[in-house]
Amino acid sequence: MVFSRIYPMVKLSTGRWSNCHNFKTTRMATTSKSGGVLPEPHKTSFGLLRITLTVIPGLLIGAAISKHIANFLEENDLFVPSDDDDDDD
Repeated sequence: MVFSRIYPMVKLSTGRWSNCHNFKTTRMATTSKSGGVLPEPHKTSFGLLRITLTVIPGLLIGAAISKHIANFLEENDLFVPSDDDDDDD
């Protein structure tokens, strides 16, 4: 969301594209020259489905990576959890 606001500003500052004034995201004014209030820009809706489809694969991929790293560390004896740490005497 932040990048969608910054990217057109970068295009304006570099001057590479001449048609970037047509984007609604570059408009910073709330009123027109005659004083009329401009309509709200289009907002992309982020539904619960989109959030779920983004978070769940990220968690699964992260869990798989951490599992592989833990197995690698244990196989190479870099870190082996020991049961001697229980001092419940």
